[in-house]
Amino acid sequence: MKKISIILFTTLFFISCKNKIEKPNIVFVFADQWRAESLGYAGNPDVKTPNIDQLASEGVYFTNAISTEPVCTPYRAMLLTGQYPLKTGMFMNDILLDPTSESFAKLFKKQGYNTAYIGKWHLDGNGRSAFIPKERRQGFDYWKVLECSHTYNNSTYWGNDDELHSWEGYDAEAQTKDAITYIEEQSKSKKPFSLVLSWGPPHAPYQTAPKEFQDLYTNVDIKLRPNVPEEFTKKAKKTLKGYYAHCSALDSYIKQLQDAIKRCNIEENTIFVFTSDHGDMIYSHGETKKQRIYNESAKVPFIIKYPALFGTNGKKSDFLLNSLDILPTMLGMSGLNIPANLDGEDITDVLLGKKEDTRKASLVTCIQPFGQWSRARGGKEFRGVITKKYTYAKDLSGDWLLFDNVSDPYQLKNLKGDPAFESIIKNLEETLTEELKRMDDEFLTGSSYVEKWEHSIDSTGTVPYKW
Repeated sequence: MKKISIILFTTLFFISCKNKIEKPNIVFVFADQWRAESLGYAGNPDVKTPNIDQLASEGVYFTNAISTEPVCTPYRAMLLTGQYPLKTGMFMNDILLDPTSESFAKLFKKQGYNTAYIGKWHLDGNGRSAFIPKERRQGFDYWKVLECSHTYNNSTYWGNDDELHSWEGYDAEAQTKDAITYIEEQSKSKKPFSLVLSWGPPHAPYQTAPKEFQDLYTNVDIKLRPNVPEEFTKKAKKTLKGYYAHCSALDSYIKQLQDAIKRCNIEENTIFVFTSDHGDMIYSHGETKKQRIYNESAKVPFIIKYPALFGTNGKKSDFLLNSLDILPTMLGMSGLNIPANLDGEDITDVLLGKKEDTRKASLVTCIQPFGQWSRARGGKEFRGVITKKYTYAKDLSGDWLLFDNVSDPYQLKNLKGDPAFESIIKNLEETLTEELKRMDDEFLTGSSYVEKWEHSIDSTGTVPYKW
């Protein structure tokens, strides 16, 4: 009897240890302002991204990954909390995410993970270069972070020692090297790890990538999207050369990360994600930057590579993924508990074909226009949905936009007011209403939400911050 008990205890102990070790590692990499179409595998003929193209050929890549509120701070808050911006108050840049939030790193730490964050943060709201104390780091232990900077060469960061340091050279490259060092160290541990690497490029300024990558585009005649007005041709081509140089630099760092994961023998059991917080208009429709519902702003790249679950033969998914799905899916793929108050969905079973894809649409919002899309620049509140065929949006006065993205992929013809599409608009409005009801969003004026959350804004509708 004693011998049987010892054998049973040993077996249970082995199973327990095995399960603990087999929790997947997570390497979540996201760039700032990388639009979905600016990749080789997405059909762009000019941008050089061979390593991300290779990643797409080995993972699951999404053709309908949507940024729910396509601007920096709101996206980052949704990534960490899995909650809609009106539930956290994080609907503009440069405001503080509640330090008590039950967020990404805290959830993984509770279930046995080491956690790390390297790069741009943009969730503290106390000045873009200010020190962020441990109690406001949302549970991340390894910490090499600056709130926000778009100076990509020799930029600064705050380290675990609470001292200010500088990244040597192009910061995305230095941050990648640091992430690789972290991966190498963690690969020797029995505990799984969750690493978030947040790059500042390809966000403006566009002409600051390393020379070797800028040289790739010096003599290239950039092909513009048909929705760029002729008067912006020269500006758009110049901007895209710099933008693509940043993209190609980051693409080379994806290879370095993948090589490190393979070298450490953890590829099979590592969830690797590449994505972005939002896109960049780059003169499509004569517009710049983000916050819009146009494809160039709202659609982002999203690739998941997880060999243990999906193998390494690339799969394309047209699932309407949104920002709120990321946290529950990362938890679900890791076999961890998912809090009931998250607003997104664990889509693991949908990707595995075990569950039907029933999603009608992905929600896109602008709750309070600000900054680069202030009211003075044409910014306004809107709520909209993107389906596999249409983009539809309302502003406070009623129907605003309807595009057929299949027959009109560059969104050149607004179908609002066309009698032939009245029933389609009605159905899309009903879908939007369902989504807003699910999110407890009454679609009020931006100022009413600013007042409710007691945010302080300047004359442009932007939260004042310190540089």
